[in-house]
Amino acid sequence: MKKRNGFIVLVLALVLIIGGAFMVVSGVGAEGTGSAENINLGLDLAGGVSITYQVVGEETPSSEDMADTIYKLQKRVEGYSTESQVYKEGTNRINIEIPGVNDANAVLEELGKPGSLYFIKEFDPDGNQNYLPIGYKENGKLDYELTKSIEDLEKEGSIVLSGTGVKTAQAGTIQNDMGNNEFIVELTLNDEGTKAFADATREAVVNHDTIMIYYDGDDVSVPSVRSEITGGIAQISGMDNFEEAENLASTIRIGGLKLELEELRSNVVGAQLGGEAISTSVKAGIIGFAVVCVFMIAVYFIPGLAASLALSLYVVLMIICLDLFEITLTLPGIAGIILSIGMAVDANVITFARIREELALGKSVQSAIASGYKKALSAIIDGNVTTLIAAAVLGFLGSGSIIGFAQTLALGIVLSMFTALVVTKLLINALYAVGLKDVKFYGKAKERKQADFLSKKNIFIAASLAVIVAGFVCMGVNKAGGKGALNFSLEFLGGTSTNVTFNDDMALNTIEADVVPLIEKITGDANVQVQKVAGSNEVIFKTRTLTVNEREEFNQTMVDSFSVNPEKITAETISSTVSSEMQKDAIVAVLVAVVLMLIYIWFRFKDMRFGASSVIALVHDVLVVLAFYAFVRISVGSTFIACMLTIVGYSINATIVIFDRVRESLPVMKRGETLEEMLNGCINQTLSRSIFTSLTTFIMVFVLYIFGVSSIKEFALPLMAGILCGTYSSVCLACAIWFILKTKVVKKESK
Repeated sequence: MKKRNGFIVLVLALVLIIGGAFMVVSGVGAEGTGSAENINLGLDLAGGVSITYQVVGEETPSSEDMADTIYKLQKRVEGYSTESQVYKEGTNRINIEIPGVNDANAVLEELGKPGSLYFIKEFDPDGNQNYLPIGYKENGKLDYELTKSIEDLEKEGSIVLSGTGVKTAQAGTIQNDMGNNEFIVELTLNDEGTKAFADATREAVVNHDTIMIYYDGDDVSVPSVRSEITGGIAQISGMDNFEEAENLASTIRIGGLKLELEELRSNVVGAQLGGEAISTSVKAGIIGFAVVCVFMIAVYFIPGLAASLALSLYVVLMIICLDLFEITLTLPGIAGIILSIGMAVDANVITFARIREELALGKSVQSAIASGYKKALSAIIDGNVTTLIAAAVLGFLGSGSIIGFAQTLALGIVLSMFTALVVTKLLINALYAVGLKDVKFYGKAKERKQADFLSKKNIFIAASLAVIVAGFVCMGVNKAGGKGALNFSLEFLGGTSTNVTFNDDMALNTIEADVVPLIEKITGDANVQVQKVAGSNEVIFKTRTLTVNEREEFNQTMVDSFSVNPEKITAETISSTVSSEMQKDAIVAVLVAVVLMLIYIWFRFKDMRFGASSVIALVHDVLVVLAFYAFVRISVGSTFIACMLTIVGYSINATIVIFDRVRESLPVMKRGETLEEMLNGCINQTLSRSIFTSLTTFIMVFVLYIFGVSSIKEFALPLMAGILCGTYSSVCLACAIWFILKTKVVKKESK
């Protein structure tokens, strides 16, 4: 790169960073596109709409029907936001909380009336018409009306099946015989629905009939039946666009509920974590980022300066993309960003370490830069791709906050790879071109005393097993003592929702400062969620399940401290917001992600033992952090899943960096060099990377812990433990496990 081009690159980089920062602050256009203020925030950070439905009828619904209805509603409202929450209140109520919206009436109108979807034959058994065309709708399609009531049609057997016979309904596109895209809705039926639909479609084909899909007093689709459908999967075609297909799919999903619901109340509510959560997180992010930049420059000189500029561009791009892609940001999402920042730093550290090694071999600065990037590329790609695989699987198979975590993590990985591999490289070459060519500006790798990690493998393994066993023992003791194996929060166990109407409209920061500490004293738990009801003095406090005595103490505290009218304090038992189905989704998603990561590592490293060692180290980290949760009794809430997923991504990336060096060193082992010596060399060569990357990521989380509110502290503390544990397992255990598998599980050589 010529000197003039170097100046141009540096000026363009500064313009992009400054312009991006301006866009983050002010946005573009009347709507402020790209600004930080436009980012969709979850319920925990910003609040939204809260709607309470009540089951129609006097009988108490079964827990199975309630669970099924809650899960299907959860899938439905995730169309508004992946961070929407649905949970049971009392015995026959369902509460829906949707972040980022403030018009409850619009949501109610779009959700419609659950429990009234039917598939109706064109003719009844006597040949009478069941529905007739009466004109055209606004979209130009025929409008039909029923000639008989639903009750009469059920007596006559003209209803093929109700919405409960449909498992799922998904919009999609297919290619027709002409090669054109066609918008469809694919239905998956349960066993009962499969049989009923097979019988109905067989009859419809013979009579050239249609089957009306009837919902909430109107026909939503009247498709013709082309063939008998026996496999339990049906496709509805004829939609003009994907939006129409998605609307039909959503209608079928909401109409497939087992229970009929009616609106009881709706409110606009404030953030669950309180207003301070955002401001303290932003402050922590700025301070942590500044410390990381100073650290990078102090350690890596000119490359560190280039990395800091690239990281600045990464941050503004991340904020802009969160708005452009309409990703809902929550506390778990912040974890995804922290992890991706750590991986962005990691990619730079790997490269800079390689550059210093090349300089130590006597290469010129320019040659060392080119060679350093070339040699670091495989480790960076493999580490990021494995984490990206996990993010993709979690995004497709997960639900709720897991999807938000996966989206921010995936976006962060893509942006971090771009800034580390493209932007930083351009900036280093530009700084070199403008005259910063002296080797002292880049540093050389120094010979250090080699630590013998492999000789202590038995000690490391024994220590890890001891901690894991102690964790399980601690969980057993806790459970036997009646405290629960882990300190599960209301997100997992449910709890008590208490509505308090104060005499005055108290500001949220006042509530957090004056009211919440009194509640925490009663519950002995920092996990207190606060929501203000807009336009009123009403405040909702969600806590773990309160005993009768605790409820009385709660009420008396409100009366004594704030002169609240006791009649304006109501409490309801609420179910967990992380349902059993969502927990199953999370477990399945993680297992699939681990298997795919294992396959990828096997493919890239040509040896299953690399993948097996990585997964064993990863499981070790999860179990040790689980033990940490048991020992410290940190509340296990919705952020627990995000914390564990962050540790999984962080740990696998660190391990792959070391294994990449092992893969590189195996074919060129020196004569007389033992396998243990080679492995020790690889660990020592990547040790500075392991320490520096862990340190920079730890700094980000530590600052978040120092400045965060109590709920954020409970999230940051185990994350710090996980970062340390992930570094330990990568350095001390991964190669040791690989060595054991290599020497004990002998690979059969092909003849």
